[in-house]
Amino acid sequence: MRILLTNDDGIHAPGLQSLERIAAALSDDVWIVAPEYEQSGASRALTLADPLRVRKIDPRRFAVEGTPTDCVALAFQELVEGAKPDLVLSGVNRGQNLAEDVTLSGTVAGAIEGMALGVPSIALSQAMTYFHDEVVAHWETAEHFAPGIIQRLLEIGWPADVVMNVNFPPLPPERIDAVEVTRQGFRDSHLRRMEKRTDLRGRDYYWTGFTVKPSNPPEGTDLKAVYEGRISVTPLHIDLTHNATVAALKGVLGGAPPKLAQKPEPGL
Repeated sequence: MRILLTNDDGIHAPGLQSLERIAAALSDDVWIVAPEYEQSGASRALTLADPLRVRKIDPRRFAVEGTPTDCVALAFQELVEGAKPDLVLSGVNRGQNLAEDVTLSGTVAGAIEGMALGVPSIALSQAMTYFHDEVVAHWETAEHFAPGIIQRLLEIGWPADVVMNVNFPPLPPERIDAVEVTRQGFRDSHLRRMEKRTDLRGRDYYWTGFTVKPSNPPEGTDLKAVYEGRISVTPLHIDLTHNATVAALKGVLGGAPPKLAQKPEPGL
């Protein structure tokens, strides 16, 4: 089995080193194409207005000045010699990719690009409670459980238009005893914030960050599973259509385009 590894934390990230050890338990044919610099929050962004520069580190390891999507696309088209990969693994991300965050995640996007290119793909993330520089993620947890989970998923198989999103709780391996297949949750609080600051020349700028605030998710969601110390496995796909609304709208909107009946009054 030929495995392609990528991530969004960059070529030097400790999570990528963990992913290499995970992949080594599954195959001797492992290729790495990862961003030169951190690309967290890049989602499925493509680099279109700048050249993609590639640094070859060794015969099967490349750093790309681009996004995770760029990396996977380049790997398939140019960098991986011979047969295309049989599996794409993206991660292990430093921090969880749960709920609505999956639409922002470069880690999930790397897996989605693999899926779009016709290969089974899995995103892996190691959840954390605190994100200060001195806090070390429980990489040993992902490394302990991921090979068996990946092998089992490959044995079972899944639809070609689906990626698997695996999140490991922020606990050591001995405190985890369950895997749960979950659905994507949605937080009941908004975590992103923009903080205004002023530089030494008196010009304002902003930092985007996150607050650490647990939500109260329902049973069966990825959030609930990780909060309660279970490994979450969520099948995701990129069809964002809300079918119930499609059905409801079909009865009231269709045919000739509706015209504005009356211009609204000012202030309404």
